[in-house]
Amino acid sequence: MKLQTIVKIISAVFGLLGVIFLFRIIGAGDEEIKMAAGTGDFSTVSPLVSLAIAILFITISITLVFSILNLASSSRKLKKALIFIGCFVLVTAIAFAASDGVETPMKDGEVLSASGSRWVGTGLRMFYILATLAILSMLLSGAKKILKK
Repeated sequence: MKLQTIVKIISAVFGLLGVIFLFRIIGAGDEEIKMAAGTGDFSTVSPLVSLAIAILFITISITLVFSILNLASSSRKLKKALIFIGCFVLVTAIAFAASDGVETPMKDGEVLSASGSRWVGTGLRMFYILATLAILSMLLSGAKKILKK
């Protein structure tokens, strides 16, 4: 049996399960689901969520396996990928070093820890750094094309 046929069969099974779970949710109705959720009973929605999580993990696993196999086929590709991963780790380290954390009260009354606050700041700084690098690379690429003409 071809791999493509197996993938189609598995996709059809997952799709059919998704449709069955969706009709089960629609059949139950909004009010019944809300009432059940208020008492801690999520049995109507849980199968669909579990299916979505299973599909997510399968997709991530397959993507990682084929990416690693593709990188392992060429040492040049592997070297390039490792350089980019190293650059990403460097940007993360710079953003983490530039961030500071303070305990922050949240709207629901809980408190965000200093560590959590520092990681939020790190994520924001990483976004700013990577966005700036992307814009600069587009500008340099455009300028290079204009100068070649």
